[in-house]
Amino acid sequence: MREIVHLQAGQCGNQIGAKFWEEMSAEHGITPQGSYEGDNSLQLDRISVYFNEGQGGRYVPRAVLTDLEPGTMEAIRASPFGNLFRPDNFVNGQSGAGNNWAKGHYTEGAELVDAIMDVLRKEAEGCDMLQGFQITHSMGGGTGSGMGTLLVSKIREEYPDRIMSTYSVIPSPKVSDTVVEPYNATLSIHQLVENSDQCFALDNEALYDICFRTLKLSNPSYSDLNSLIAKAITGTTCSLRFPGQLNCDLRKLAVNMVPFPRLHFFLVGFAPLTSNRSQDYRVLTVPELTQQAFDAKNMMCAADPRHGRYLTCAMMFRGDMSSKEVDDQMLQMVNKNSSYFVEWIPNNLKASMCSIPPKDVDMSAVFVGNSTAIQEVWKRVSEMFCVMFRRKAFLHWYTGEGMDEMEFTEAESNLNDLISEYQQYQDATADEEEASGDFDDDNVLDDE
Repeated sequence: MREIVHLQAGQCGNQIGAKFWEEMSAEHGITPQGSYEGDNSLQLDRISVYFNEGQGGRYVPRAVLTDLEPGTMEAIRASPFGNLFRPDNFVNGQSGAGNNWAKGHYTEGAELVDAIMDVLRKEAEGCDMLQGFQITHSMGGGTGSGMGTLLVSKIREEYPDRIMSTYSVIPSPKVSDTVVEPYNATLSIHQLVENSDQCFALDNEALYDICFRTLKLSNPSYSDLNSLIAKAITGTTCSLRFPGQLNCDLRKLAVNMVPFPRLHFFLVGFAPLTSNRSQDYRVLTVPELTQQAFDAKNMMCAADPRHGRYLTCAMMFRGDMSSKEVDDQMLQMVNKNSSYFVEWIPNNLKASMCSIPPKDVDMSAVFVGNSTAIQEVWKRVSEMFCVMFRRKAFLHWYTGEGMDEMEFTEAESNLNDLISEYQQYQDATADEEEASGDFDDDNVLDDE
């Protein structure tokens, strides 16, 4: 079966990953000890997508847990789901990256990367038909951004034809956890643009807003935010794991969602999200799900899709529903909001349907959108980077680890190129005669 190898790097990546495996175990009826106690044979049919079967019917996640300091790992080991993971798959350093991208990418991280790649190779070789890799990490810290991107490029080197999908927590507009976030994020984007196939952008502020506004939680914790992310990740791979009327996998998603290789950063949304109080008053229908999934307040990234245009979108429905209703809803959505979709990609909505809903709800939908509005996020990072870099603030921490200023300049120009590419395609129309400048040379030859 088409297996996926899951990687988590740094504190943020590990906390998201831990929540994701809780969600995944619940969907497949796996206990924290790794034994099966579900009630539906379909849960075991394709469990091999994420789990290996061990001794005595024990199911072990195909996950590699990495960090440059032992703290987070020990917290996972001590958690209720700590016994689920294979002990050899915990790979951690001792010293920590100290929020420094250069330490994660060049010095501390580079020492650990071979050990991680060995574990990863072992997992990948045990697969019948490897679909690809998914990695959860943050872009603002040291380990997730520095070592996370180092792993992405190593994997790309070794498995160039497998799908590399990342769930990256990008710096939020108002809340900043670390001062050097702009540096770390810019250097990470520089790597992800080249080496990943699809990157799902998430940020804490947007997730907090969803918790406050929609779920009506008065003081949300990281655990609440992570369970939102986990719901979105499980939704994107549900067609690989359960039967459905219209399947979708990571490769199909990449082929349908990425019109140009560099523009592979997606907005993610999940529906239904309801506060506990109003749960009983809500009827779940396909129109209702579509409405909420497309809602700007529902995006897990602080970019407003109304400020840009969608190049492509995908809706992944789960639960018992009629395919005609889904198609009608999709058509209606595009027709009603045609100004928010680029007109030079005629059918830019992909739908997929999976028959098994997640735990506790009858039907759900995950929305993935490739919108030009994500340039807002990159612009914000770029502006903060410029202000600090102009004064060369904090630069000695990076150059002290052997980095060169040139690398910063390159990363900055790559980020600015990305922003202008998004802008170019946002403004492009379907009836431009010379969409690219490739025609000029031919005309000259004809005249001669």
